[in-house]
Amino acid sequence: MMLSPDQTDPDLPWSQSDAETVLGDIKASCLSDEPTDGEGKPRPLAPQALTREEKRRRRRATAKYRSAHATRERIRVEAFNVAFGELRKLLPTLPPDKKLSKIEILRLAICYISYLNHVLDV
Repeated sequence: MMLSPDQTDPDLPWSQSDAETVLGDIKASCLSDEPTDGEGKPRPLAPQALTREEKRRRRRATAKYRSAHATRERIRVEAFNVAFGELRKLLPTLPPDKKLSKIEILRLAICYISYLNHVLDV
């Protein structure tokens, strides 16, 4: 049996007025001044106190912080490489301009220091 939009059937579980009531409730909850947590319960207006770790994570998540950190790291690595370059100039190798890795520079420096100590002791 087909019903026209203006006819009502007493067997239907809800009527048009019920639908309007539900829509009115939804609009009221959407327009209310109190924020909700998604389950219809009002959530507190003030944010909860963040732990020290949460504050640190939020601060580190900003683009400004990441950019500053990258700049500091770049400066640190440059200073590190300059120090290795200066140490490399002090070490005797054949050929003198041979490219050495950082670990090779450190190992050669250890051997050279041992050699100089031996020379001083003799």
